[in-house]
Amino acid sequence: MKIVIAPDSYKECLSAAQVADAMAQASTELFPEAEVVTLPLADGGEGTLDALAANLPITIETTPVHAPLGRPIDAKWGLWDQTAIIEVAQACGLQLLQPQERNPLIASSRGAGELIMAAYEKGCRHFIVGLGGTATCDGGMGILSVPGIKEVLADCSMELLCDVNAPFVGPHGAARIFAPQKGATQEEVEILESRMVAWAKKILHETGFSVAEMPGAGAAGGIAGALISYAQASLVNGAKRIMDLCGFDKTVQGASLVITGEGKSDTQTLMGKVPVAVLCQSHGTPTALVSGRIEDRSNLEQAGFQPIVEVSPRNLPIAQVLHPQTALRNLRLAILQLR
Repeated sequence: MKIVIAPDSYKECLSAAQVADAMAQASTELFPEAEVVTLPLADGGEGTLDALAANLPITIETTPVHAPLGRPIDAKWGLWDQTAIIEVAQACGLQLLQPQERNPLIASSRGAGELIMAAYEKGCRHFIVGLGGTATCDGGMGILSVPGIKEVLADCSMELLCDVNAPFVGPHGAARIFAPQKGATQEEVEILESRMVAWAKKILHETGFSVAEMPGAGAAGGIAGALISYAQASLVNGAKRIMDLCGFDKTVQGASLVITGEGKSDTQTLMGKVPVAVLCQSHGTPTALVSGRIEDRSNLEQAGFQPIVEVSPRNLPIAQVLHPQTALRNLRLAILQLR
């Protein structure tokens, strides 16, 4: 019997590698004779660098950059031969700010541009860029404020790992959909929308790219639109690309069971998140969904997940749910329910 463990992270408490290791230990306990293979995954957002580093011979580099509010921090990126793995959340992620500091009116993506420059100076000319989890809604203006960055972008090829289809502006664009999650009031959302509209016009004038209504251009607060325009970057499905890079199709061959999961699974899971990508590429192999919280169970069952197990007891306070040791203990108990 072969079991493939391929989860996303449980965002606020466990990395994908920690989840995979815990699932693997419990699976070995449950099925002592089984061959258990772990493949930590991500969808292009937070955890992308860690997931790829767990599966590929990547060297982790550290570069001093400016965080979203200008504070100096040391941000990580990955060097894989001459390819750079950039996770923009490392430099301008929401996790770098305290809740009371969140303000997309002033948060800048400059640090992500500084990571790109550092990788370019190391000789990288191809970039795999994970989008997601940013504190910013500046349309990539911060990135483009780094001296020399436009010339660098023109000399590189880029893949943008993305799991959203939001356009740059409009009712489903970067400001109106995502800025409230980053601390913006409704009044501030409208200010940001006006900025993004003006910035889209400038991008069109400078590059000839019309990003305003382009699906996916609003990802990461509009960083996607800037990189599509100035680097001619290509948007790719983040979960699918990471699975391809990590050799999922080969790994799943001969498996009797695939186990995936994430912090919370609901209808949005079916819109390009890691678990549904795993389900689709498991080619009919039974795929269990073991996630911290389960909502919209019937939709998940109809998609094909079987069985579906919720990790965190509903009566447990959120502070305990997110404690790593508690999460690991509950994860083990959840896997043992697969018996």
